[in-house]
Amino acid sequence: MTPLATEPTGEPAARRRYVTVCALLWLPPGLGMATMVLLFTERGMSLAAVAGLFAAHSLTVAALELPTGGLSDVLGRRPVLAAAGGLGVVAFALLGLGSSAWLLTVGMVLMGVARALASGTAEAWYVDTVQACSGPDAELRTGLARGGSATSAALAGGILLGGALPWLLGLGPDLGARLSEATSGAVLPLSVPLLLGAALRIVSVAYVLAALPEPPRPPATLRSVLRGVPVTVADGLRLGGRDAMVRRILLGAAAAGSALAAVELLVPGRTTALTGSNGSGAMVYAALSCAGFLCSGLGSHLAPLTARIAGSGERAVLVSLAAGAGGLLLLGVTASSVHPAATALAAAGFGLVYLGLGAAAPNENDLLHRRVDGAGRATALSVQSLAQQLVGALTGLAVGVLRPGPLPWLLTGAALLAGALLWLRRSDERAVQVTGV
Repeated sequence: MTPLATEPTGEPAARRRYVTVCALLWLPPGLGMATMVLLFTERGMSLAAVAGLFAAHSLTVAALELPTGGLSDVLGRRPVLAAAGGLGVVAFALLGLGSSAWLLTVGMVLMGVARALASGTAEAWYVDTVQACSGPDAELRTGLARGGSATSAALAGGILLGGALPWLLGLGPDLGARLSEATSGAVLPLSVPLLLGAALRIVSVAYVLAALPEPPRPPATLRSVLRGVPVTVADGLRLGGRDAMVRRILLGAAAAGSALAAVELLVPGRTTALTGSNGSGAMVYAALSCAGFLCSGLGSHLAPLTARIAGSGERAVLVSLAAGAGGLLLLGVTASSVHPAATALAAAGFGLVYLGLGAAAPNENDLLHRRVDGAGRATALSVQSLAQQLVGALTGLAVGVLRPGPLPWLLTGAALLAGALLWLRRSDERAVQVTGV
Protein backbone atom coordinates (compact mmCIF):
# COMPACT_ATOMS: atom_id res chain seq x y z
CA MET A 1 0.00 0.00 0.00
CA THR A 2 1.42 3.41 -0.99
CA PRO A 3 1.90 5.85 1.92
CA LEU A 4 -0.26 8.95 1.71
CA ALA A 5 2.78 11.23 1.66
CA THR A 6 4.08 9.63 -1.56
CA GLU A 7 0.79 9.55 -3.48
CA PRO A 8 0.09 12.29 -6.04
CA THR A 9 -1.87 15.08 -4.35
CA GLY A 10 -4.58 16.55 -6.57
CA GLU A 11 -6.95 19.34 -5.56
CA PRO A 12 -9.66 17.08 -4.00
CA ALA A 13 -7.08 15.12 -1.99
CA ALA A 14 -5.33 18.31 -0.85
CA ARG A 15 -8.67 19.75 0.24
CA ARG A 16 -9.57 16.64 2.25
CA ARG A 17 -6.20 16.55 3.95
CA TYR A 18 -6.29 20.26 4.74
CA VAL A 19 -9.74 19.93 6.32
CA THR A 20 -8.55 16.95 8.39
CA VAL A 21 -5.49 18.81 9.61
CA CYS A 22 -7.63 21.84 10.59
CA ALA A 23 -9.89 19.59 12.66
CA LEU A 24 -6.94 17.83 14.34
CA LEU A 25 -5.23 21.15 15.11
CA TRP A 26 -8.25 22.79 16.75
CA LEU A 27 -10.05 19.96 18.54
CA PRO A 28 -7.50 19.87 21.42
CA PRO A 29 -7.75 23.64 22.17
CA GLY A 30 -11.54 23.25 22.15
CA LEU A 31 -11.25 20.49 24.74
CA GLY A 32 -9.10 22.74 26.91
CA MET A 33 -11.36 25.80 26.66
CA ALA A 34 -14.12 24.14 28.65
CA THR A 35 -12.08 23.20 31.74
CA MET A 36 -8.71 24.96 31.81
CA VAL A 37 -9.64 27.87 34.08
CA LEU A 38 -11.53 25.61 36.46
CA LEU A 39 -8.61 23.16 36.58
CA PHE A 40 -6.12 25.91 37.38
CA THR A 41 -8.28 27.22 40.22
CA GLU A 42 -8.74 23.69 41.57
CA ARG A 43 -4.95 23.35 41.56
CA GLY A 44 -4.86 26.37 43.90
CA MET A 45 -4.18 29.19 41.44
CA SER A 46 -5.79 32.56 42.20
CA LEU A 47 -7.71 34.38 39.49
CA ALA A 48 -4.79 36.81 39.17
CA ALA A 49 -2.42 33.88 38.66
CA VAL A 50 -4.76 32.37 36.07
CA ALA A 51 -4.81 35.69 34.21
CA GLY A 52 -1.01 35.70 34.32
CA LEU A 53 -0.89 32.20 32.82
CA PHE A 54 -3.09 33.23 29.91
CA ALA A 55 -1.04 36.41 29.45
CA ALA A 56 2.11 34.26 29.18
CA HIS A 57 0.43 32.28 26.38
CA SER A 58 -0.77 35.38 24.51
CA LEU A 59 2.56 37.19 24.75
CA THR A 60 4.41 34.11 23.52
CA VAL A 61 2.12 33.83 20.49
CA ALA A 62 2.47 37.53 19.69
CA ALA A 63 6.27 37.48 20.04
CA LEU A 64 6.74 34.41 17.84
CA GLU A 65 3.99 34.91 15.25
CA LEU A 66 6.24 36.47 12.61
CA PRO A 67 9.47 34.49 13.24
CA THR A 68 7.63 31.17 13.09
CA GLY A 69 5.87 32.22 9.89
CA GLY A 70 9.28 32.95 8.41
CA LEU A 71 10.54 29.60 9.69
CA SER A 72 7.71 27.83 7.86
CA ASP A 73 8.61 29.65 4.64
CA VAL A 74 12.29 28.73 5.00
CA LEU A 75 12.16 25.16 6.38
CA GLY A 76 8.87 23.95 4.91
CA ARG A 77 5.32 23.37 6.11
CA ARG A 78 5.45 19.74 7.20
CA PRO A 79 8.40 19.91 9.65
CA VAL A 80 7.02 23.07 11.27
CA LEU A 81 3.54 21.55 11.68
CA ALA A 82 5.05 18.37 13.12
CA ALA A 83 7.11 20.44 15.57
CA ALA A 84 3.97 22.35 16.60
CA GLY A 85 2.18 19.05 17.28
CA GLY A 86 5.11 17.67 19.29
CA LEU A 87 5.30 20.77 21.48
CA GLY A 88 1.51 20.58 21.87
CA VAL A 89 1.79 17.05 23.29
CA VAL A 90 4.18 18.28 26.00
CA ALA A 91 2.13 21.43 26.68
CA PHE A 92 -1.20 19.64 27.13
CA ALA A 93 0.42 16.99 29.33
CA LEU A 94 2.01 19.63 31.57
CA LEU A 95 -1.24 21.56 31.86
CA GLY A 96 -3.23 18.41 32.64
CA LEU A 97 -0.79 17.04 35.21
CA GLY A 98 1.09 20.08 36.53
CA SER A 99 0.29 21.25 40.05
CA SER A 100 2.79 24.09 40.51
CA ALA A 101 2.77 27.57 39.04
CA TRP A 102 6.09 27.13 37.22
CA LEU A 103 5.01 23.88 35.53
CA LEU A 104 1.74 25.47 34.39
CA THR A 105 3.64 28.53 33.13
CA VAL A 106 5.98 26.31 31.10
CA GLY A 107 2.91 24.51 29.72
CA MET A 108 1.24 27.76 28.66
CA VAL A 109 4.42 29.09 27.05
CA LEU A 110 4.91 25.83 25.11
CA MET A 111 1.28 25.98 24.02
CA GLY A 112 1.94 29.52 22.77
CA VAL A 113 5.00 28.37 20.82
CA ALA A 114 2.99 25.52 19.27
CA ARG A 115 0.16 27.92 18.38
CA ALA A 116 2.60 30.31 16.70
CA LEU A 117 4.27 27.50 14.75
CA ALA A 118 0.92 26.21 13.47
CA SER A 119 -0.49 29.66 12.63
CA GLY A 120 -1.11 29.77 8.89
CA THR A 121 1.19 26.82 8.16
CA ALA A 122 -1.47 24.28 7.17
CA GLU A 123 -3.23 26.88 5.03
CA ALA A 124 0.08 27.72 3.34
CA TRP A 125 0.59 24.00 2.58
CA TYR A 126 -2.87 23.76 1.04
CA VAL A 127 -2.43 26.80 -1.20
CA ASP A 128 1.08 25.72 -2.24
CA THR A 129 -0.21 22.26 -3.15
CA VAL A 130 -3.26 23.43 -5.11
CA GLN A 131 -1.31 26.05 -7.04
CA ALA A 132 1.38 23.46 -7.85
CA CYS A 133 -1.38 21.26 -9.33
CA SER A 134 -3.46 23.88 -11.15
CA GLY A 135 -1.38 27.03 -11.43
CA PRO A 136 -1.56 30.43 -9.70
CA ASP A 137 -5.18 30.97 -10.79
CA ALA A 138 -6.42 27.79 -9.05
CA GLU A 139 -9.73 28.05 -7.19
CA LEU A 140 -8.86 28.40 -3.47
CA ARG A 141 -12.00 29.76 -1.83
CA THR A 142 -13.87 26.45 -1.47
CA GLY A 143 -10.99 24.70 0.29
CA LEU A 144 -10.31 27.68 2.56
CA ALA A 145 -14.01 27.83 3.43
CA ARG A 146 -14.13 24.13 4.29
CA GLY A 147 -11.01 24.48 6.40
CA GLY A 148 -12.65 27.33 8.31
CA SER A 149 -15.78 25.24 8.83
CA ALA A 150 -13.70 22.31 10.09
CA THR A 151 -11.87 24.60 12.53
CA SER A 152 -15.12 26.00 13.92
CA ALA A 153 -16.75 22.57 14.15
CA ALA A 154 -13.69 21.18 15.97
CA LEU A 155 -13.75 24.04 18.49
CA ALA A 156 -17.50 23.64 19.06
CA GLY A 157 -17.25 19.86 19.43
CA GLY A 158 -14.22 20.19 21.70
CA ILE A 159 -16.02 22.59 24.03
CA LEU A 160 -18.99 20.25 24.34
CA LEU A 161 -16.86 17.13 24.84
CA GLY A 162 -14.43 18.86 27.18
CA GLY A 163 -17.28 20.15 29.33
CA ALA A 164 -19.07 16.80 29.37
CA LEU A 165 -16.15 14.52 30.27
CA PRO A 166 -15.64 15.69 33.90
CA TRP A 167 -19.40 15.56 34.43
CA LEU A 168 -19.61 12.03 33.02
CA LEU A 169 -16.76 10.91 35.28
CA GLY A 170 -18.87 11.99 38.26
CA LEU A 171 -21.86 9.83 37.31
CA GLY A 172 -22.62 6.48 38.95
CA PRO A 173 -19.66 5.18 40.91
CA ASP A 174 -17.46 8.26 41.23
CA LEU A 175 -14.85 7.42 38.62
CA GLY A 176 -13.33 10.87 38.97
CA ALA A 177 -12.56 10.46 42.67
CA ARG A 178 -11.16 6.99 42.08
CA LEU A 179 -9.01 8.27 39.22
CA SER A 180 -7.65 11.08 41.38
CA GLU A 181 -6.96 8.69 44.25
CA ALA A 182 -5.21 6.16 41.99
CA THR A 183 -2.90 8.86 40.61
CA SER A 184 -2.26 10.54 43.97
CA GLY A 185 -4.07 13.65 42.79
CA ALA A 186 -2.05 14.06 39.58
CA VAL A 187 -5.07 13.38 37.37
CA LEU A 188 -8.30 15.17 38.28
CA PRO A 189 -11.57 14.85 36.35
CA LEU A 190 -10.87 18.33 34.97
CA SER A 191 -7.48 17.06 33.71
CA VAL A 192 -8.99 14.44 31.41
CA PRO A 193 -9.93 16.78 28.50
CA LEU A 194 -6.38 18.18 28.41
CA LEU A 195 -4.82 14.72 28.50
CA LEU A 196 -7.14 13.67 25.67
CA GLY A 197 -5.91 16.78 23.83
CA ALA A 198 -2.31 15.56 24.28
CA ALA A 199 -3.26 12.19 22.77
CA LEU A 200 -4.92 13.92 19.81
CA ARG A 201 -1.77 15.97 19.27
CA ILE A 202 0.13 12.71 18.78
CA VAL A 203 -2.45 11.71 16.16
CA SER A 204 -2.02 15.06 14.42
CA VAL A 205 1.78 14.66 14.22
CA ALA A 206 1.40 11.20 12.70
CA TYR A 207 -1.13 12.49 10.17
CA VAL A 208 1.00 15.48 9.17
CA LEU A 209 4.05 13.29 8.58
CA ALA A 210 2.02 10.73 6.63
CA ALA A 211 -0.35 12.87 4.59
CA LEU A 212 1.20 16.27 3.83
CA PRO A 213 3.85 15.87 1.12
CA GLU A 214 5.63 18.91 -0.21
CA PRO A 215 8.34 19.47 -2.80
CA PRO A 216 11.90 19.01 -1.51
CA ARG A 217 13.55 22.25 -0.44
CA PRO A 218 17.25 23.10 -0.48
CA PRO A 219 18.97 21.68 2.62
CA ALA A 220 18.67 24.22 5.41
CA THR A 221 21.68 25.01 7.58
CA LEU A 222 21.57 26.97 10.80
CA ARG A 223 23.22 29.89 9.00
CA SER A 224 20.67 29.86 6.16
CA VAL A 225 17.78 29.75 8.63
CA LEU A 226 19.19 32.58 10.75
CA ARG A 227 19.72 34.65 7.60
CA GLY A 228 16.51 33.71 5.77
CA VAL A 229 13.92 34.11 8.54
CA PRO A 230 14.59 37.81 9.34
CA VAL A 231 14.63 38.69 5.63
CA THR A 232 11.32 36.91 5.06
CA VAL A 233 9.76 38.59 8.11
CA ALA A 234 10.93 42.05 7.00
CA ASP A 235 9.51 41.50 3.52
CA GLY A 236 6.21 40.38 5.04
CA LEU A 237 5.97 43.54 7.13
CA ARG A 238 6.67 45.71 4.06
CA LEU A 239 3.99 43.95 2.02
CA GLY A 240 1.09 45.92 3.51
CA GLY A 241 2.84 49.19 2.76
CA ARG A 242 3.25 48.54 -0.95
CA ASP A 243 0.03 46.66 -1.77
CA ALA A 244 -3.31 48.40 -1.18
CA MET A 245 -5.26 45.13 -1.33
CA VAL A 246 -3.10 43.53 1.37
CA ARG A 247 -3.42 46.69 3.45
CA ARG A 248 -7.21 46.39 3.36
CA ILE A 249 -6.98 42.72 4.33
CA LEU A 250 -4.80 43.57 7.33
CA LEU A 251 -7.12 46.38 8.43
CA GLY A 252 -10.09 44.03 8.05
CA ALA A 253 -8.33 41.47 10.25
CA ALA A 254 -7.65 44.18 12.83
CA ALA A 255 -11.32 45.18 12.86
CA ALA A 256 -12.32 41.53 13.31
CA GLY A 257 -9.90 41.26 16.25
CA SER A 258 -11.58 44.26 17.85
CA ALA A 259 -15.02 42.68 17.46
CA LEU A 260 -13.95 39.31 18.89
CA ALA A 261 -12.23 40.94 21.86
CA ALA A 262 -15.44 42.81 22.75
CA VAL A 263 -17.55 39.66 22.49
CA GLU A 264 -15.17 37.55 24.58
CA LEU A 265 -14.82 40.21 27.27
CA LEU A 266 -18.38 41.48 27.58
CA VAL A 267 -20.67 38.51 26.90
CA PRO A 268 -19.71 36.44 30.02
CA GLY A 269 -20.80 39.32 32.27
CA ARG A 270 -24.08 39.63 30.37
CA THR A 271 -24.87 35.94 30.78
CA THR A 272 -24.09 36.13 34.50
CA ALA A 273 -26.34 39.16 34.91
CA LEU A 274 -29.07 37.41 32.96
CA THR A 275 -28.98 34.15 34.94
CA GLY A 276 -28.17 35.59 38.35
CA SER A 277 -25.14 33.42 39.22
CA ASN A 278 -21.62 32.75 38.04
CA GLY A 279 -22.18 29.03 37.64
CA SER A 280 -25.27 29.23 35.49
CA GLY A 281 -23.83 32.21 33.61
CA ALA A 282 -20.74 30.14 32.75
CA MET A 283 -22.92 27.31 31.46
CA VAL A 284 -24.91 29.69 29.26
CA TYR A 285 -21.71 31.28 27.96
CA ALA A 286 -20.26 27.84 27.11
CA ALA A 287 -23.41 27.03 25.15
CA LEU A 288 -23.26 30.42 23.42
CA SER A 289 -19.59 29.90 22.55
CA CYS A 290 -20.41 26.55 20.98
CA ALA A 291 -23.25 28.16 19.00
CA GLY A 292 -20.91 30.98 17.97
CA PHE A 293 -18.34 28.56 16.56
CA LEU A 294 -21.10 26.74 14.70
CA CYS A 295 -22.25 30.05 13.21
CA SER A 296 -18.66 30.81 12.24
CA GLY A 297 -18.39 27.41 10.58
CA LEU A 298 -21.64 28.02 8.71
CA GLY A 299 -20.36 31.41 7.57
CA SER A 300 -17.15 29.81 6.29
CA HIS A 301 -19.16 27.17 4.45
CA LEU A 302 -21.27 29.88 2.81
CA ALA A 303 -18.27 32.04 1.82
CA PRO A 304 -18.11 30.81 -1.82
CA LEU A 305 -21.88 31.31 -2.21
CA THR A 306 -21.56 34.78 -0.67
CA ALA A 307 -18.89 35.69 -3.24
CA ARG A 308 -21.07 34.42 -6.12
CA ILE A 309 -24.12 36.34 -4.94
CA ALA A 310 -22.16 39.52 -4.18
CA GLY A 311 -20.35 39.34 -7.52
CA SER A 312 -16.74 39.19 -6.23
CA GLY A 313 -14.63 38.24 -3.24
CA GLU A 314 -14.15 41.90 -2.33
CA ARG A 315 -17.89 42.61 -2.23
CA ALA A 316 -18.38 39.42 -0.21
CA VAL A 317 -15.94 40.74 2.42
CA LEU A 318 -17.84 44.04 2.50
CA VAL A 319 -21.19 42.31 3.02
CA SER A 320 -19.83 39.85 5.60
CA LEU A 321 -18.05 42.42 7.76
CA ALA A 322 -21.08 44.71 7.58
CA ALA A 323 -23.27 41.83 8.78
CA GLY A 324 -20.88 41.30 11.72
CA ALA A 325 -21.05 45.02 12.53
CA GLY A 326 -24.85 44.76 12.49
CA GLY A 327 -24.58 41.97 15.07
CA LEU A 328 -22.46 44.15 17.34
CA LEU A 329 -24.95 47.01 17.01
CA LEU A 330 -27.77 44.64 18.02
CA LEU A 331 -25.75 43.69 21.11
CA GLY A 332 -25.27 47.38 21.81
CA VAL A 333 -28.88 48.50 21.57
CA THR A 334 -30.00 45.64 23.84
CA ALA A 335 -27.16 45.99 26.38
CA SER A 336 -29.26 47.73 29.04
CA SER A 337 -32.32 45.48 28.85
CA VAL A 338 -33.12 42.01 30.21
CA HIS A 339 -36.51 41.83 28.50
CA PRO A 340 -36.96 38.47 26.71
CA ALA A 341 -37.31 40.20 23.34
CA ALA A 342 -34.07 42.13 23.92
CA THR A 343 -32.35 38.93 25.00
CA ALA A 344 -33.47 37.21 21.80
CA LEU A 345 -32.17 40.12 19.71
CA ALA A 346 -28.86 40.01 21.59
CA ALA A 347 -28.54 36.27 20.90
CA ALA A 348 -29.27 36.90 17.22
CA GLY A 349 -26.63 39.65 17.20
CA PHE A 350 -24.10 37.31 18.81
CA GLY A 351 -24.69 34.70 16.11
CA LEU A 352 -24.56 37.33 13.37
CA VAL A 353 -21.11 38.52 14.51
CA TYR A 354 -19.66 35.02 14.17
CA LEU A 355 -21.55 34.29 10.96
CA GLY A 356 -20.25 37.48 9.32
CA LEU A 357 -16.65 37.01 10.45
CA GLY A 358 -16.74 33.37 9.37
CA ALA A 359 -17.92 34.30 5.88
CA ALA A 360 -15.37 37.12 5.52
CA ALA A 361 -12.23 35.14 6.39
CA PRO A 362 -12.08 32.69 3.42
CA ASN A 363 -12.80 35.47 0.95
CA GLU A 364 -10.11 37.72 2.48
CA ASN A 365 -7.58 34.89 2.46
CA ASP A 366 -8.41 33.95 -1.12
CA LEU A 367 -7.54 37.51 -2.09
CA LEU A 368 -4.40 37.47 0.06
CA HIS A 369 -3.02 34.30 -1.51
CA ARG A 370 -3.31 35.85 -4.96
CA ARG A 371 -1.05 38.72 -3.87
CA VAL A 372 1.77 36.65 -2.36
CA ASP A 373 3.85 33.71 -3.52
CA GLY A 374 4.92 30.55 -1.74
CA ALA A 375 8.18 32.02 -0.49
CA GLY A 376 6.37 34.34 1.91
CA ARG A 377 2.88 32.86 2.23
CA ALA A 378 3.08 31.73 5.87
CA THR A 379 4.68 35.03 6.85
CA ALA A 380 1.84 37.00 5.23
CA LEU A 381 -0.69 34.91 7.16
CA SER A 382 1.28 35.56 10.35
CA VAL A 383 1.22 39.32 9.72
CA GLN A 384 -2.55 39.07 9.29
CA SER A 385 -2.92 37.07 12.51
CA LEU A 386 -0.67 39.46 14.41
CA ALA A 387 -2.77 42.45 13.29
CA GLN A 388 -5.88 40.73 14.60
CA GLN A 389 -4.28 39.78 17.93
CA LEU A 390 -2.66 43.13 18.67
CA VAL A 391 -5.78 45.17 17.92
CA GLY A 392 -7.85 42.65 19.87
CA ALA A 393 -5.58 43.09 22.90
CA LEU A 394 -5.74 46.90 22.67
CA THR A 395 -9.53 46.74 22.30
CA GLY A 396 -9.74 44.54 25.39
CA LEU A 397 -7.81 47.11 27.41
CA ALA A 398 -10.01 49.94 26.12
CA VAL A 399 -13.29 48.11 26.67
CA GLY A 400 -12.20 47.13 30.17
CA VAL A 401 -12.09 50.76 31.32
CA LEU A 402 -15.40 51.78 29.73
CA ARG A 403 -18.65 51.67 31.66
CA PRO A 404 -20.64 48.51 30.84
CA GLY A 405 -23.57 49.24 28.57
CA PRO A 406 -24.16 50.18 24.96
CA LEU A 407 -21.01 52.32 24.44
CA PRO A 408 -18.36 49.53 24.15
CA TRP A 409 -20.56 47.60 21.72
CA LEU A 410 -21.30 50.65 19.60
CA LEU A 411 -17.63 51.65 19.40
CA THR A 412 -16.46 48.19 18.33
CA GLY A 413 -19.41 47.94 15.94
CA ALA A 414 -18.31 51.22 14.37
CA ALA A 415 -14.74 49.87 14.07
CA LEU A 416 -15.95 46.73 12.28
CA LEU A 417 -18.21 48.79 10.02
CA ALA A 418 -15.22 50.98 9.14
CA GLY A 419 -13.33 47.79 8.25
CA ALA A 420 -16.22 46.83 5.96
CA LEU A 421 -16.40 50.24 4.28
CA LEU A 422 -12.75 49.95 3.22
CA TRP A 423 -13.98 47.42 0.66
CA LEU A 424 -16.24 49.92 -1.09
CA ARG A 425 -13.23 50.85 -3.17
CA ARG A 426 -13.25 48.72 -6.30
CA SER A 427 -10.15 46.72 -7.10
CA ASP A 428 -8.39 47.07 -10.42
CA GLU A 429 -10.16 45.19 -13.20
CA ARG A 430 -6.89 43.98 -14.67
CA ALA A 431 -5.60 40.54 -13.77
CA VAL A 432 -4.09 40.23 -10.32
CA GLN A 433 -0.33 40.07 -10.40
CA VAL A 434 1.24 37.88 -7.72
CA THR A 435 3.57 39.82 -5.49
CA GLY A 436 6.51 38.02 -3.88
CA VAL A 437 7.27 38.70 -0.23
